[in-house]
Formats: sequence, C-alpha cells, structure tokens
Amino acid sequence: MKIYICFPEGKAKTLTMSYDDGRLADRKLISIFNKYGIRGTFNLNVGLMDQPERVPKEEVRELYQGHEIATHTYTHPTIARCPSVEIYREIVEDRKGLEALTGYPVRGHAYPNGSVNDQVKRIFSDCGIVYGRTVEETGNFELPEEWMNWKATCHHNRNLLELGERFLNFKKIQYLKCMYVWGHSYEFDNHNNWDLMEEFCKMMGGQPDIWYATNIEIHDYMEASKLLQFAADESFVYNPTVMDMWLSVEGEIVKVAGGERKSLC
Repeated sequence: MKIYICFPEGKAKTLTMSYDDGRLADRKLISIFNKYGIRGTFNLNVGLMDQPERVPKEEVRELYQGHEIATHTYTHPTIARCPSVEIYREIVEDRKGLEALTGYPVRGHAYPNGSVNDQVKRIFSDCGIVYGRTVEETGNFELPEEWMNWKATCHHNRNLLELGERFLNFKKIQYLKCMYVWGHSYEFDNHNNWDLMEEFCKMMGGQPDIWYATNIEIHDYMEASKLLQFAADESFVYNPTVMDMWLSVEGEIVKVAGGERKSLC
C-alpha cells in the first residue's frame, strides 16, 4: 500500500512568507497579503517598538491577526557575537514581551543579521524556540532538514516572480514542496516596488493546490505527522495529537482527525 503524508486537505504544496523588524510598512504589506489570502510570519523586536518607524505595541494584536508573530530578539544584536547571558536575555525578553501582546506562545524566530551558530541554536531551543530562519536562500522548494536552520526559497528581490511561476507549475504530488519568501516591508518603500509584491500575491493567491500557512503552522504540522502511529500491516492509523492530519492512501485523500483511529483499507 502506498501512503503519503499530505498537507491539510490533501495538498502537496505550501506557501509561507517571513518579514522582519515590524516597521510601519508592515501595514501595507499585510493589507496585500490579506487581499489575496497570503499568510506568513512577522518577526518583531519588543525592545525597539517605541521607535517612531516601528508598529506600536497597542497595534500589534489587531494588525497581525491571522498571521504569526515570531521573535527577532529584543534589540536586534548580531547575536552570535554576544555572551551567553545576553543571548538568553535577548530571546526570553522578546518572547515575554510578544506573548504579552499576542496572548499565545511565541515559538518561532528569525536570526537578526542572519547571525547564528550552534550555541545560539542550543540556547534558543532551551528557551522554547522551535525553528529559526536564516538569511540564506536555497532557490528551491524543499522543507528544512533542520528547523533551527530554516533557509528561505528567496528574498523578494531575487527572482520572485520566476520562482513563483515555477512553483505554480510544479504538479508532482508525490513530493511535499514549500515556497518560502522573506524580506523587510520597508524595502518596498526604499526600492519603490510595491507592485512586485502585489503582482506576486495576485498570481499566487487562491490556488486550490496550495496551503497558505504561517511558519509555525508548517513546523507544527510536519512534527505532528511524525507522531502518527501506523499498524504494521498499514490497515489503520492512530492520530494521538489534537491536530487533524491528512494522508494520500493509494491516491485517495484521507483525513485523520485528532485522536482518531482510522481504517485505511
């Protein structure tokens, strides 16, 4: 029997976005995302939110609703150069501040200035961070082998539309593919190219074979998929999580609800 893990509703592709620093241009970027049903993650520094060019604290919960808020450290240092006590403080204080604003556990991260080493990853993991996005780019659509070293497909200024078209045209459902775009919203003001993101989101939105997800949703779904318990003869599966999971069983899409034992034949 051929069984594949699928994304929700049996899809094999997911699109996610990641934008750093919480600048005021996030307002316009989010309006574009929401217009086309695009979802993503915004990486914020609580310690810098009082600066005039940053989204103020009182606006955070409403503005980013429907998207994920993740950490970006408290004050945006090049953190691999910092002593361990400062690394702890930067991530814990950012988590505490963001959780007070959002009301949910903040478990994701984007490394400021792309600064990361093994010590940083270890400390962040100890402090409850489950994935970390780098500034490296792959140019492909692979899921990360290591969540704390998650590389994006591309920055929005590098071949965005060409990669988007390639992603749309990829139809091999035996693979799980993820297009991951990162950047800073203020860059669209700097380069006067908001039309680029508008065109991309219009092209990518509303596709029936794409799961539009935040970074943490992709992480949590893939980790939950590892907990599925299959019978040795593959006649049934038990889902011990609270999350609904999706499978392709001999080409048929099967939903396995949280807590459900599901017959597969």
